[in-house]
Amino acid sequence: MNDYSHILVALDFSPDNERIIQRAKQLARQNGAKLSLIHVVEPVGLAYAGEIPFPENFDLEQHISEQAELRMESFRQRHELAEARYFVEIGSPKHEIIRVAQEQGVDLILLGSHGRRGLQLLLGATANGVLHMAECDVLAVRVR
Repeated sequence: MNDYSHILVALDFSPDNERIIQRAKQLARQNGAKLSLIHVVEPVGLAYAGEIPFPENFDLEQHISEQAELRMESFRQRHELAEARYFVEIGSPKHEIIRVAQEQGVDLILLGSHGRRGLQLLLGATANGVLHMAECDVLAVRVR
């Protein structure tokens, strides 16, 4: 096993994150590594065709991002990760995870994978994209 110094943990705020963060904390302890957390808000844009009218100046992505910041802070406190830096980004999850990992000098990305059908469904679109694009190691933790 490699010695890791900086682990980036991708979170989606699902119940699966409990298993992922426990694995990340274990690896951080074993390697003396620092942890960083990331959550990516996917752009709403044209995908939203809802019937709820929003005021003209209401930025839905910004609102979702602010809510994610609050959830991330709560997650950090609940898991006693006050020293962990966190990132809430807007964009394509796989691209933002890779970008932040490169900018922060991460040497391991940790995220969840799902057991379904086929390679992309086995890992999930985000995990599969990160696995193929990352310049560092990627650990996909089996969830569900």
